[in-house]
Amino acid sequence: MNKRTTEMRNPATMAIDEMSTQQILTTINQQDQQVPIAIGQPELLNMIAQIVDTVVESFKKGGRLFYIGAGTSGRLGILDAAECVPTFGTDPEMVQGLIAGGEKAMTEAVEGAEDSVEGGRADLVARNLSDKDFVLGLAASGSTPYVIGGLDYANEIGAKTGALSCNQGALISDHADYAIEAVVGPEVVTGSTRMKAGTAEKLILNMISTTAMIKMGKVYGNLMVDVKPTNLKLVDRAKRIIADATGVDYKTAEKFFIAAHQQPKIAIVMINGDVDYEAAVTALAATDGFIAAALKYLRK
Repeated sequence: MNKRTTEMRNPATMAIDEMSTQQILTTINQQDQQVPIAIGQPELLNMIAQIVDTVVESFKKGGRLFYIGAGTSGRLGILDAAECVPTFGTDPEMVQGLIAGGEKAMTEAVEGAEDSVEGGRADLVARNLSDKDFVLGLAASGSTPYVIGGLDYANEIGAKTGALSCNQGALISDHADYAIEAVVGPEVVTGSTRMKAGTAEKLILNMISTTAMIKMGKVYGNLMVDVKPTNLKLVDRAKRIIADATGVDYKTAEKFFIAAHQQPKIAIVMINGDVDYEAAVTALAATDGFIAAALKYLRK
């Protein structure tokens, strides 16, 4: 008998096929509300904090963060990794997502890929994994062979490892230095872990990457000061960030945005520190990219 929570039948949805549309939507919403409550448990947050701090240590050593998973879990990892680039101005190498079956698996199932222990190992070998890196294995069920293969290889070469699953006592937890087990209860549709389990994984990945980037100086106040202005919307956002952080008007922010070579962080230091481009760059370099520290540096 399979006792994994992610595979159990949900008592609240045994007759969901006979409900009205409104009743189905209400039931799904009520079930979804259980997810953040489960994640908010102190012991779970403590484990997430340990992973974040270890990821930050890896970044400071020049290491990278790898998410490795299959199916929904793998897709969520790739999504989170991809969004770090425009949001925090990171190099695409800094946070990477790997999925069983490769790029094709992003849009369609690749038969047998998640069952390959060797596949997880091979994909990390191909990315030149080193002992400076951190590997976070993602598996709602907690037993995906592809993920276990990747974690075992990472452990072998001395990289730090974490596991994220949605079952208590998950198998992948035994293959990692740190284990997050976000038990959110049975799914609305039995076994459909793209639902509550997927939501839990998405929330936790957001927490990990965002907190790590804040601790790397990518945020000033609550502003994404390293945003990459790669389209018109982000160009406008970058200018508004400069204005919000400094109190200048939009037109002045635009002038400094251009003077800072379209780098909001530098523009903010130029304005708030009353210095030129070169001095702002020097101050940020001396303080690991933290704006508040750079402004204190300039006041010495």
